[in-house]
This record gives sequence, structure tokens and C-alpha cells, in this order.
Amino acid sequence: MQVKGNTILITGGATGIGFALAEIFLCQGNEVIICARTEENLRKAKDRLPELHTIRCDVSKEAEREKLHEWVISNFPEINVLINNAGIQRMIDLRKGPENLLRYLQADGGDEIDINFKAYVYLAAHFIPDFMKREEAAIVNVSSGLGFVPMASMPVYCATKAAVHSFSISLRHQMKDSPIKIFEIIPPMVDTDLDKGGRGRRGQAERGIPPQEVAKATLIGMEKDEPEIAVGTARNIKSGAREDFEQIFSRMNR
Repeated sequence: MQVKGNTILITGGATGIGFALAEIFLCQGNEVIICARTEENLRKAKDRLPELHTIRCDVSKEAEREKLHEWVISNFPEINVLINNAGIQRMIDLRKGPENLLRYLQADGGDEIDINFKAYVYLAAHFIPDFMKREEAAIVNVSSGLGFVPMASMPVYCATKAAVHSFSISLRHQMKDSPIKIFEIIPPMVDTDLDKGGRGRRGQAERGIPPQEVAKATLIGMEKDEPEIAVGTARNIKSGAREDFEQIFSRMNR
């Protein structure tokens, strides 16, 4: 896949992995649009990268996904790459019933299933008819090593990432005779705000790799047409999940 001269939409592009992807693709001479839920994060992102195009969107809501699609197609009719990156991560103790689920939902309106998985499916559905008209296009889904071996303390997050992996495989098969390539990015632990202090509460000293490392691996993997781009230790988790799942699961959940 050509990694230059594209028009790219990145969801959750104002921070973390999304922002690192925006930066590296801008440096390669692409037109880059990012969306995020908060105007403040978008403003900060544009202050750092003035060439960015920004739009506020809560991708968990279908009405906003529809408006995003319409706005992008109207203003950037040559768009040919969608990077589904937006995500949230919650520690959920289901022994307490729906208490944790509702607490997070009421606190910031963020539902892991809606943001981490449902948005990926619906945004792909919105843009695929447009991408079918391009000479070359791509949908890039960001999953996680935790989609292959889950952390029991984050059951919903891990399940959504496993769903993204499965969805990417099916979508790749559906698109095999089309100009659309389907890539899955599989990061390990990354040093971002995704966990929102959870690592500190768990006494976890390791913060993960820089998001720029994920962005660089993504660029290289897409250029080489690698459908599944596992980064760093996620490569071991991915292969180990098939070879010795129980041992890796036990080690990660001690």
C-alpha cells in the first residue's frame, strides 16, 4: 500500500496512538483528518500539528457517526483511508453486578462496547461504499495484544479487542476482490492515558512503549501490505495465545 498521498481519517486522533499516527502520516505527505470527543484535545493537537484537519465527534453515537461521514465526504471527497483507533479501557469487577459499568457510563458517557467495537463496524460500513470507488483504499483497525490473551480485570475491553480481531478477519475476506485493504494493528502496552491511572492503582511500574513506536510499525507494515501488524511484545502474545494460552494467561493475571 502507498503510504504517501492519501487522505486519512483517524478516530481518537488527538492523543496517544491516534496522535502519533497523525504525526507520522503527515510527515509522509498525507492529508490527515482527526476526530475526538473533546474540543480541548483537538485544539491542543492542532496547536502541535497545524496541518491537521479536526472535527469533534463522539463515535459511540450513530447520529454523530453519520454526520462525521457526511462532513468528511463533503470536504475531503478523495478520502481513502479510515483508521479506527478511538478506544477506552475500564477495570470492571462484574462481581458487583452492573455497578462499575454504570458508574463509568454516568461519569463520562463512555461505553467500551460502543466506542471500542460498535463504532469500528459502523464507520467501516459508512465508508466502504466510498472506498470501493478508489484505486486503492484501506481500513485500519487498532486492536490489542489483550484481544488474544485477556486481562481478567478488564473483561469488556479485552472482549472488544478480540471482537475487532475477528471483525478484521471477516472484513478482509469480504474485501478480497475490492480495492480496499484491511489492516489490523496489534499494540502491546503503550504509554498513553488510556488506562487513566489504572496502572498506578495496580502498582504497575511498567508504562509501555511510546505511541510513536506503534505509529512507525504501522507505517512500515502497511507499506509491506502486512494484514496483521503486531508490535513489540504483542507479537509474542499473539503467537503464544495459539501455542500455550494457559501459561501466558496465568502469567499475565497473577
